[in-house]
Amino acid sequence: MMDCSEYRRSVLADPHDANPELALHRNSCGDCREYTGRLLRFEGRLERARRVSAPAAGDARRAPRSVRGVRIPSGVLRARRGWLAAAASVLVVLAVAGSLWLAATPPSLASAVVAHVADEPQAWSGGDAPVASPELAQVLRGAHMRLGADAGMVSYAQSCLFRGRHVPHLVVQTSRGPVTVMVLVHESVSKAVPFDEDGYRGIILPSPGHGSLAVLLRGQDVGASAIKQIAERVQGAIEWTG
Repeated sequence: MMDCSEYRRSVLADPHDANPELALHRNSCGDCREYTGRLLRFEGRLERARRVSAPAAGDARRAPRSVRGVRIPSGVLRARRGWLAAAASVLVVLAVAGSLWLAATPPSLASAVVAHVADEPQAWSGGDAPVASPELAQVLRGAHMRLGADAGMVSYAQSCLFRGRHVPHLVVQTSRGPVTVMVLVHESVSKAVPFDEDGYRGIILPSPGHGSLAVLLRGQDVGASAIKQIAERVQGAIEWTG
């Protein structure tokens, strides 16, 4: 399922796109439903602003007015008011457009990780069977890495599309239960980023020269220090091959 940033980029390009994946995401995400509503209202305002026009030249036959002794045809005054109204409408449209562009900004890295993991609930139920070594190696190959046994048993391994890139999405079995690991070789952070969102607790660690590593648990009362220890153990078990 697409994430919020993908959805908003698509509807910003075409708010009337009938793609069923867009409809599926919109029906399941209240924020994006609201965003789409704002976008459609913006389109309506834009269309109304485009229809604003100055009064016809024939209106100048109305009675003239005087400003500081200078006689100004009333049609000119009405034309001026018409153009001012059009300019004001354009300014309103630009303000709304600006807010929509800001709203289309992708979510934070932690929020994007949580949204992705939430879309793959089956990953947590891998059970006690380890992923076959050739399958695991194939998933990790794209990130130019291998994973040592010290990381723990890997019960789930997929190459997932995340922010336009394929990255390893793993579930590692630990003494604290299953832990999701995402190797984000194209996403960098300057320092450790702990997070607690929507029932998931985790941390994103920098991996100098290799992006970052996201580790998170679901629905468990695990302290931040314990999560960091798990993440550091997994990170220490990574062998970079390129």
